[in-house]
Amino acid sequence: MSSSAKQSAKLPFVVWLLTLGTFLMGTTEFIVAGILPEMAADLGVSVSQGGLLITFFAIGMIVGAPTMAIATLRLPQRSTLVLALAVFALGHVMAALSSSFAFVLIARVITAFATGTFWAIAGAVAVAAVVPTARARASGMIISGIGLATVIGVPLGSLVGNHIGWRGAFWALAVLAGVVALIIGRYIPAASHTDGAPSVRSQFAALRSGRFWLAWAAGVLLLGGVMAVYSYVAPLLTDRSGVPTGAVSLILVGYGIGALIGTNIGGRLGDRAPLASLIGAALLAFLALVLLQTSLSTHPVATVVLLVLMGLAGQSIPPVSTTLAVRFASNAPTLAYALSASAFNVGIAGGSLIAGIALDSSLGLTGPALVGMIMVGLGLVPLLTLAAIRATRTDTPSVLEPPQVTEKATV
Repeated sequence: MSSSAKQSAKLPFVVWLLTLGTFLMGTTEFIVAGILPEMAADLGVSVSQGGLLITFFAIGMIVGAPTMAIATLRLPQRSTLVLALAVFALGHVMAALSSSFAFVLIARVITAFATGTFWAIAGAVAVAAVVPTARARASGMIISGIGLATVIGVPLGSLVGNHIGWRGAFWALAVLAGVVALIIGRYIPAASHTDGAPSVRSQFAALRSGRFWLAWAAGVLLLGGVMAVYSYVAPLLTDRSGVPTGAVSLILVGYGIGALIGTNIGGRLGDRAPLASLIGAALLAFLALVLLQTSLSTHPVATVVLLVLMGLAGQSIPPVSTTLAVRFASNAPTLAYALSASAFNVGIAGGSLIAGIALDSSLGLTGPALVGMIMVGLGLVPLLTLAAIRATRTDTPSVLEPPQVTEKATV
C-alpha cells in the first residue's frame, strides 16, 4: 500500500478529537426531545410550547453558524474552538439556574451560537487535515459525533433527566464542555492559517454556485423532515405506542444506533455516488414516515423498527450533503460548512415548529410524521434537479476535490 493510500485509510487524531466536541454539541441539541415532557412541566408550559426549546436552538444555529464563521475567520482556530466550548458551558449553567421558560430559551440561543461556531470551525479543520479523497470520511466522522450523541449522550441525558431532573443533565453537559475545552486547548495546533487567513470577500464570492444552494435546500428539507418526528418522539412512543416513560431512553438508543450506522454509511458512500446515496436515503426515510402514520405506530415493536430505519436514513444525509456543499463552494470551506449546519437547523426549526402545530391540531400524534413526510418528499426535488444537470458527472472535478483550489484556499 502506498503512503498516500495509507494516509487516506487512517484519519488523523485531530479528527477524532473534534468528533468528541461534536458529540457534546449533538447531545445538547437533541437531549430536549428525550426529556421534553419533564422540562415543560417544570417550566410551566405545554409540551408543544416546550418544543420551542428545540426550535429556538435551531434558529440560533441558523444565524450563529455562518455569522460566527465570518466573525472568527481571522482568529486562531484553536482559540475559537476553546471559546465556543466556554460559551457552550455558560449557556447550560444559565439554563440550569433558571426557573423562567423565557430565560431558558435565551440560554438555548446562546448555546446554539457556540455550537454553530464549533461546528463550522471543526468541520473546516477536519477537512483540511486529510487528503482530498478522505474528505467525505472526515466529514462523516465529525458528523458521527451526532450519531454517538443519539446512541449514548441523549439516552443517558434522558435517563439522568428522568431520575434527577433535567437540570442535572444540563450541569453535566457544562462540566463535560469544560473538560473537552482543556483537551482541545492542549492538542489542537495554535493556528491553522499558515498562509494567511482568507478574506471575507472571497468567502462570499464562492457562494455563487447554484449547485451549492440546491444541495443546501436538500439538507434543509430532508433532515428537517426526519427531525420533525424526532422532536416529538417521546409523546409518540408513550401516548400512541404505549411505551412506558422509563423505556423511552432505551428506545432512543435504537434510533441512535441506526443514526450512527447511517452516518458512517453516508460518509463512505459519499466518496462514490453522492447523489444516488442521498436519493436512496430520502426514499427510505419517506417510506418510514408514511408507515408511522398508519396503525403500525400503535405497536411498540413496529414503531421502534420504523424509528431505527428513519434514523439510519436521516443521519446518512448530513455527511454527503455537507461534502457536496463544500465541493460546490470550494473556495469557502468554513462558510460552506457553517451554512450546511444552518441548512440542517433551518429544517429542524421549521420542521419542529410545524410539527408542534400539527401535534396540537386534529391530526394529533401522527401530525409530526405527516409534516416529515411532506418535507422529505419536497427534498427530493433539488436532488433530482442536481441529478438532471449531472452535477457530479465524471467530466467535472471529483466531489472530494474542488476545481482549481490551492492548499491555501482549502485551509
